[in-house]
Amino acid sequence: MKNLIRLLVCMLVSLAFHTLNAQDSANVLEEVPFDYLTRNPIYDYDAEMLSNTDTIPDFESQESKLKITGTVYQSDGVTPAKDVILYIWHQDANGYYDMKTDNHKRYVNHRGWIKTDADGQYTFYTFFPGSYPHSKEKRHIHVEVKEAGKVDYALNGFLFEDDPFLSKICRKRLAKKGINNILSTPKKGDLHVANHDIILKADNQ
Repeated sequence: MKNLIRLLVCMLVSLAFHTLNAQDSANVLEEVPFDYLTRNPIYDYDAEMLSNTDTIPDFESQESKLKITGTVYQSDGVTPAKDVILYIWHQDANGYYDMKTDNHKRYVNHRGWIKTDADGQYTFYTFFPGSYPHSKEKRHIHVEVKEAGKVDYALNGFLFEDDPFLSKICRKRLAKKGINNILSTPKKGDLHVANHDIILKADNQ
């Protein structure tokens, strides 16, 4: 009888131990997804904080503040695209990528995510990135998009109308390809504002 009781006690202890381990594992997977180190950073957002507006780190401390806003349309160019995730990242004002580390994964500090609303609207509050020092690299902002049920893909990065390194030849090439990614950024109050609509790719593109 004593042996049976001991066996039952051991089984209960073992069950409790495995249950706790399973809970701990679930918590770890919830906090740090198993593919965190290898997946595209477009998926590294906080779902609870996601809205159609985001502010890039260091925005408030920058002199050349920039607001990028507009509407994301489906491939027909008419229908607003809701629940689309846009992810942007760029260099700092001096032209360097400010790198950070989180859970052993390096990432660009100046980045942000939005999810379009029912009207396809989006807004980013950021600042003008610099051109890489001692180069003629055009200032640019990287952009990626994720539509529900589709694979994420990169858009043509945002360029700037007043960039001295954006040559006439480059402008003509973009226009010839039908690429509209040059932002006009007039100043309104204490920040520059770029109104830029985005048309998503068709399924066969």
